[in-house]
Amino acid sequence: MFNRDLIREEIIIPPYEGRSTFLRKGEELLIIDMEGKQVGDFVCFNHSDPSEYVSPVHMRASLSSIRLKIGDFLYSNRRRPLMKLVEDTVGKHDFFFPACDYYRYKIDFDQEDHPNCHDNLQAALKKYHINPPVMPDPINLFMNNVVDDLGDYVITEPLSKPGDYVRLKALDDVVIACSTCSQDLAPVNGWKVTSLKMQIVEST
Repeated sequence: MFNRDLIREEIIIPPYEGRSTFLRKGEELLIIDMEGKQVGDFVCFNHSDPSEYVSPVHMRASLSSIRLKIGDFLYSNRRRPLMKLVEDTVGKHDFFFPACDYYRYKIDFDQEDHPNCHDNLQAALKKYHINPPVMPDPINLFMNNVVDDLGDYVITEPLSKPGDYVRLKALDDVVIACSTCSQDLAPVNGWKVTSLKMQIVEST
């Protein structure tokens, strides 16, 4: 599937963990669902100025949509595109929900020590000395939300199958982080947390 690509780096994100990496302008990132039905919480920062980051609320405004489609830009909090979605084998993602955090599991599930994406992203970004005072909301890759007739959200299992992927092109030098969503108490990941794979493809 990727024979034409020169893969510079390959990273496995284990269940309940996060990983980060650096992409040069023009390089591409594949995020691959290895076993299927696994959501990835994805954030992206401008490498030279991490106070600029991909912002879902600005994306919704700039795209006039809550759908992420091939050709869409990932806009920053300064309304500037940092990445572009160039390939997608699933076509169903979310950029409305925040990352799960300590309070999500404590308040909603009475779980004190459950892993969460907020902390996993925060830990992964330390590799690049990025420590935002407030973690930006993620793009939840492969997350399957359905809006009902009343405008309410219904979360159902992801549509992604083993080997499904998205491909993002860096439009600037960026640092990205992705976590395997830790939610195993709801159908977000099909009730099971599994691994994701990231591949960084050199520009040609």
